[in-house]
Amino acid sequence: MAPLVTEAIVLHTFHYLETSLILRLMTRDVGTQSVLARGARNSRKRFGSSLDLFAQGSAELHMRPNRDLQALTGLDVTRARPRLATDVGRFTAASMLAELVMRCSSDEPSPGLFDAVEQSFDRIAAAEPGETLEAALAGAWDVVSTLGFSPSVDRCASCDALLDPESTVAFSHPAGGALCVRCARSVVGSRQLPSSARSAIRSWVQGGRAAGMSSIDARAHQRLLREFFQEHVAGDRELRAYRVWEQGAWNVA
Repeated sequence: MAPLVTEAIVLHTFHYLETSLILRLMTRDVGTQSVLARGARNSRKRFGSSLDLFAQGSAELHMRPNRDLQALTGLDVTRARPRLATDVGRFTAASMLAELVMRCSSDEPSPGLFDAVEQSFDRIAAAEPGETLEAALAGAWDVVSTLGFSPSVDRCASCDALLDPESTVAFSHPAGGALCVRCARSVVGSRQLPSSARSAIRSWVQGGRAAGMSSIDARAHQRLLREFFQEHVAGDRELRAYRVWEQGAWNVA
């Protein structure tokens, strides 16, 4: 079978035997794939720095049907993103995003998701220390939205009533977002979401940014995002990279 050449981003790597690496790649044409890079640890002549985390380029894959592990024979890097490795805040943010993608993606083609991941990594890489947390939240919500799990912030998630954009509203993860006063009475476990938080989420799910956020508000957004993602995508499985990112003191602006 002829090799498949597709654009790919390195999401995760781990050692395999003494000389090789197994990678998780987000690709434009075949979704998320686990691939084996034979001899990658034994010599850097074949792959060089192309297998570094979060690097992006043109990957050559030998695909075999009904295999969980495909063969990677080359990756020509076009974006190395070295800034993601030089700051702990940026690195943990990118690791969190990679974890979310690996938890919710499949081997089905998803060009829109690939574009969202690419843009999110670029935003985090370009962010200064005080901007990293917001850039990561923006990227994560963009990914969640691309997957089809956007929370409702302008209409009641239960009855579809239009909500006052300036009001604080109840927000329920199981319901899928904001609730009107009447529907909120019948929901247990909702939380209050101020208009500023609704505005930020609205911007993020549309691929925008929300500048000027305090560290307290950012922490609240981290918790809300985690709870929403676990409710609709991850279930009870632990999000280890997310936990490290959420608990890191380096995120405080």
